[in-house]
Amino acid sequence: MRDTHARTGACHATRAPGHTSAPRRRAAVRRAAVASAVACALTAAFAPGVMAAPAPGGAPAEGKVLTHAAAATAQDEKQVRAYWTPERIAALNTQVEDVPPRAGKDGAPWGGGGAVDTTVGRLFFTDHGEDASCTATAVKSANGSTVVTAGHCLNATDLAGEHNQWQTHVLYVPGYRDGKAPLGTFVVRWSVINSVWLENDQIHARFDAHDQGFAVVGRNERGQTLQQATGTPQGLSYDAPGDRTAVQFGYPRAASDPAREGLPEYTGRELAYCQGAPREYPGTPDHVEPAGIRGVACVMGGGASGGPRLGGFDAATGRGEVVGVNTQSAFMDAAGKACQESAGSGCVRHLVGPQFTTALTKLLHDKAERLS
Repeated sequence: MRDTHARTGACHATRAPGHTSAPRRRAAVRRAAVASAVACALTAAFAPGVMAAPAPGGAPAEGKVLTHAAAATAQDEKQVRAYWTPERIAALNTQVEDVPPRAGKDGAPWGGGGAVDTTVGRLFFTDHGEDASCTATAVKSANGSTVVTAGHCLNATDLAGEHNQWQTHVLYVPGYRDGKAPLGTFVVRWSVINSVWLENDQIHARFDAHDQGFAVVGRNERGQTLQQATGTPQGLSYDAPGDRTAVQFGYPRAASDPAREGLPEYTGRELAYCQGAPREYPGTPDHVEPAGIRGVACVMGGGASGGPRLGGFDAATGRGEVVGVNTQSAFMDAAGKACQESAGSGCVRHLVGPQFTTALTKLLHDKAERLS
């Protein structure tokens, strides 16, 4: 989330409570410009002086599918695994505190087991020299090696919205729990995103629908493909009705609720979830969001970015259809309008992100599943 790492208020490495990760950068910029929402998101790729030309009606151009070789050789994969020592991974977890357990639909530890425990994982990477983490999900694909996450978890700008870079040392750990990798680790070989995400400074809300991407991983240390190790991945759904009950998952390293700060599920150690009817975030008069930016009331902070929004979720099996991903936090009142966090109890924090579409998401997935 753009506090995605940060965008979502579910950010990467070291984010303030309520942030996601990439957005430490992004959040700092947006908070100054948008008083009505906490924008936590990992800043995406930016080509200096280049912006995608808006389509009629102010919507961003569709752009084209871009691929990036994150680790093209066996030696590259070996170096990524060597980089992520247990100590380095542990450094991305925030401190556990002795606070009374508290759970609700807006945030709780996941203990339901099922496919969620094998298909949702933590995504580690280095962003502009800083180690960070997001969340990603194994999804159905022809190559059996594809995960979906937020765009800013694969490519980000610096805090000023400049110098976009592809994330480095990208490692996916399905089923991660408190330093353990029960299914092995998978180095990301390819990153796939829409060119529009690279052609803006990630500060302009009208491009937020493009904050989504796919990654193709190699085999784990045991020589298994992702699907061999995890079993059947989660399904994908495009153009699904956005207001149907959904469950959102993530590995947040913070909570927007001070009473829950320091619980294991908000330190990066354990998987957390929120559930409810997703609401569409309109943005503010100065920062209007594109259609389809949705999410449920949720306290997950930085690190939850890229986590799945699952529709048609069956708690008994842990399966559903990924209809979108977490990318940023948004405050809305009972009428669905943007509001300020200080406005009182009627202003509720939501974890939102793009709803998957055939026009944007399917093109990315079709390209990713053909890579190896």
